[in-house]
Amino acid sequence: MIVDDSTFEEIVNAHYQGLYRFAFSLAHSEAPACDLTQETFRKFALKAAQIDSPSKVKTWLFTTLYREFIDGHRRDSRVQPLDAAEHESTAVAEADQADKFDGALAREALAKIDEAFRAPLVLFYLQDHSYREIAEILGVPLGTVMSRISRGRTMLREILSDRAPLGNSIAISA
Repeated sequence: MIVDDSTFEEIVNAHYQGLYRFAFSLAHSEAPACDLTQETFRKFALKAAQIDSPSKVKTWLFTTLYREFIDGHRRDSRVQPLDAAEHESTAVAEADQADKFDGALAREALAKIDEAFRAPLVLFYLQDHSYREIAEILGVPLGTVMSRISRGRTMLREILSDRAPLGNSIAISA
C-alpha cells in the first residue's frame, strides 16, 4: 500500500483517538499513551508499503501498538526507575486527576484486571473490534479471545459490584 501525505493524514485523523484510548487503557498514563500512539504512527509511516489492503490498516495499527506496549513493558520490567519515589508520586497525581473524570470507576476497575483480560475488553467494548480482529491484534486464537472477554467481564462485574454504592447497579452487558 502506497501512502502519500494526504492519505497518511486521513489515516491518522481516523485512528488516532481510538489508538490513544487503547494505549491509555494499557499504560494507565497520558505520557506513555502518547508515546505508544506516536511510535505506532512512526512505524506505520515506515512500513505502510507492507500492508496489502487499506482494509487492514486499522488492525495493523492496533496490533503494532499492542506489540510496542508489550515490548516496552518487557524492557521496563528489566530496568528500575532511578527515583522510585518520584515515579510513585507522579502515578498518584495521575490517579487523582483521573478520578475527576466521568468513567473513573470503570477505568479503576479495568486497571485492576490483568492486561491479558483488559486488552480484549478494551478492544471489543471501547474500540468496536470483532473477535477475529482482536485475535489478530493480540496474536491469540479466536477461542482465547472469547474466553478472555467472558472472564474479563466476570472480573469487572465482581470489582464493580464490590465498589458500587448501595442502590446503584452497574450493568456490564454481554
